[in-house]
Amino acid sequence: MDKSVISRAVTVAGGRFAPGHLGELTQQVPFEMVDAVLEQTCRVQRRARDLPARVVVYLLLGGCLFAELGYSQVWGRLTAGLDGLPAAAPSASAMTQARRRLGPGPLRELFALLRGPAPGGARWRGLLVCAIDGTIMTVADSAANLAVYSKQRGGANGGSSYPMLRLLALISCGTRTIIDAVSGPVSSGETTYAPSLLGSLHAGMVLLADRNFGAGFLAAQIAATDADFLIRVRAGNNSPKLPVLQRLPDGSWLSRFGGVPVRVIDAGITFTTSAGHATGSCRLVTTLTDPARYPAGDLAVLYHKRWEVETAYFELKSTILGGRVLRARTPDGIEQEVYALLVTYQALRTAITDATVPGTDPDRASFTVALNAARDQVILAAGVLAGTVTDLTGTIGRHVLASLMPSRRLRVSPRAVKRAMSKYNAKGKVDRTTRKATIAITILAAPLTAGDEP
Repeated sequence: MDKSVISRAVTVAGGRFAPGHLGELTQQVPFEMVDAVLEQTCRVQRRARDLPARVVVYLLLGGCLFAELGYSQVWGRLTAGLDGLPAAAPSASAMTQARRRLGPGPLRELFALLRGPAPGGARWRGLLVCAIDGTIMTVADSAANLAVYSKQRGGANGGSSYPMLRLLALISCGTRTIIDAVSGPVSSGETTYAPSLLGSLHAGMVLLADRNFGAGFLAAQIAATDADFLIRVRAGNNSPKLPVLQRLPDGSWLSRFGGVPVRVIDAGITFTTSAGHATGSCRLVTTLTDPARYPAGDLAVLYHKRWEVETAYFELKSTILGGRVLRARTPDGIEQEVYALLVTYQALRTAITDATVPGTDPDRASFTVALNAARDQVILAAGVLAGTVTDLTGTIGRHVLASLMPSRRLRVSPRAVKRAMSKYNAKGKVDRTTRKATIAITILAAPLTAGDEP
């Protein structure tokens, strides 16, 4: 009977460091970078161990790629492709102790090195488009976690069964790479965490934000960074005071918000789908005050890009984590795990961007395809070190390019309860159908109120 023999060369670190890799994603998070943060945070091991600190960092990142597996099984994935090289077999207890010795510091510093907009981010009128928003994540229900992260009480569904963490991220639209992020207990709101991210803003950027960020003090802090903003604010009785200082020809008007000169745009929006018509409205405030250079209708369309931060959270929480609870049982472990997730997500997004930019819209890249390709490369221990010929696309990129999705089209879906606490809760049973849509935008004239300039 004929036989085929397949042989391949695997290049990894030597000795006890061999299991410390992330497959092809190691090129995004190289040994030298990990060693540098370990040195900076004083976490380099003092004696030879089966689990050197560098290996523990890659074990944590591997735990994000294989979120459904325990760390012992993740270790099996890291060593599966070592082709007979001797590798330690640490116990689950030894891995727990190693993660605790490492602490959150190295992962925090690793994220600080990797964060930032990838080349090819979406630009509008020469401005880099970014978006800010928050999300809630659930953490392991342990006494240590409960001392920091509280459960959500009350509500129609009876509150949450797990302690909860708030994550706030600033992302670059288009590539959906993370510019900066912060996390903490849900007892503090999004506008409390937001100022800690504003240091990553600068001139040449425009920040998109929803109504939760429509506060005057926050607008003033954003403007102080020299970045522009486009923020939706509440209308009606709860609307902030935005006096009409000057009416503009397109129906928008100049005003002040938090002491900042702004332009206010009232937009009427009509959605047309196969199910019929729906109408709505939104009020936007922006520091882009020139109506000729920045038409009001175009700004209303631009605001829709804010939803890319929601897509990023879906990729992080549903695609990577699969809706699972964060596994660490101490606050330090939770911080370590959150930064490991952010580093893993950023590495995947960078690999996608390297493959698609220039020439292909990153929106057409499948994050799921990239994640599964990265997992395969870990199991094979393939692409750990770059070859002598530069290959920006890589195996992950080639899988992504071979499975491009159609160009993203505008779709609409009603706001709905996605995870009702009880199947008997009638309020959770809503139509979640997402339909293709066309949008017509009408800019409404500035209101006439007493005291306004004619």
